[in-house]
Amino acid sequence: MKAVIMAGGKGTRLLGLTEDKVPKPMALVAGKPILKWQVECLRRNGITDICIIIGHLGEVIRDYFGNGGKFGVSISYFIEDIPMGTAGALPHILEFLSEPYFLLLNGDTIFDIDIKRMERFHKEKHAYATLFVHPNSHPHDSDLVMMNSDGHITGFDSKSNTRAYWYDNIVNAGIYILSREVCALIPLEGKTDLDKEVVFANLEEYCIYGYFSPEYVKDVGTIERIRQAEIDISSGVVATKNLSYKQRCIFLDRDGTINVYKGLICEADDFVLESSAAEAIRLINRSSYLAAVASNQPVVARGLCEIEDVEEIHRKMKTLLGKEGAYLDWVEYCPHHPDKGYPEENPKYKIACECRKPETGMFLKAAAAMNIDLSQSWMIGDSTRDIQAASNAGMRSILVKTGQGGGDLSYAAKPDFVCDNILEAVKRVING
Repeated sequence: MKAVIMAGGKGTRLLGLTEDKVPKPMALVAGKPILKWQVECLRRNGITDICIIIGHLGEVIRDYFGNGGKFGVSISYFIEDIPMGTAGALPHILEFLSEPYFLLLNGDTIFDIDIKRMERFHKEKHAYATLFVHPNSHPHDSDLVMMNSDGHITGFDSKSNTRAYWYDNIVNAGIYILSREVCALIPLEGKTDLDKEVVFANLEEYCIYGYFSPEYVKDVGTIERIRQAEIDISSGVVATKNLSYKQRCIFLDRDGTINVYKGLICEADDFVLESSAAEAIRLINRSSYLAAVASNQPVVARGLCEIEDVEEIHRKMKTLLGKEGAYLDWVEYCPHHPDKGYPEENPKYKIACECRKPETGMFLKAAAAMNIDLSQSWMIGDSTRDIQAASNAGMRSILVKTGQGGGDLSYAAKPDFVCDNILEAVKRVING
């Protein structure tokens, strides 16, 4: 697979660093230009044929990289004499785009991802276009992507819109695998916005998918974000989040751990975050651990609400966390309950399943999706059911005193630690 990097932007938000002497993609992050971080990641993934779209101060990029030989790659260039937007240059490099699909990158992101894993997803879905999507710490001012459980993208919500609803934290990261035929949708003249005029304008006609991943991708278009990326690089977070490596995860129970315990919650209005939950999950986000939810939700089986109601509650959870700079890498829940006899029960979900804790199905599903080593992972919850589930999955566990506080005596498993709340528990894990 070949790669195209869009590196023609002026980067007015970085003038304090670049002083308009170097283009935005050449701004230094931890001592290296953004573009060098990108080229090195591409090379590690076996992608060595690269075309860089240059414009403002593009000669600085050419002088630094040349033909790419000293970096172990081959680099060609397309010069935008007049800005052509985020897609306008693509029809002009068709000779370079000789393969069925190619990787397209924005030149102002720091990332370390398993590109081959994304490519496999693209091929399995027979996608026309695949967008790398992920949760981030500021979804309220990010463009959001809506997609179904299969990953098929169904909609888009611009960051400029007013959002009077609860939303999923699924953000377009600026990394794409595009079919060569996409270029036929782009006019040869003028500026074209890839997202609005090409991708999201053609959702109904073409198979366009979102590849959801917790790997590190950060838009470093501001000085503040560059500084955070430097912290993440020095702490090892950037490299260790690459899914080619085994991941460590902190699994969290929902009711009584993340949110205030109110028994069975059936409506979003009843969901209230525990006071320290957002801070705790922010700490996980800044560590080398993933943050995942594994929650029993028998409200569906009991007929108290529908699947959509549970997912609306989870959208509220993600929205509230996002407003406080925190996000979840994965949310899994079990809607089943084995005991029959409730008057409103839904027989479809009245089954003995493999996902309801203390069974391990939710952990195994997350582990397969994100390459998690369960033996190096933790479960934090408020019930002995959570502790038994962790033991069954080969994980360590912490019981918190919020919620049920271990008051249920259904299971005999003992936690590794007992903590007052989720924040104390997360600190215990992260601080070793």
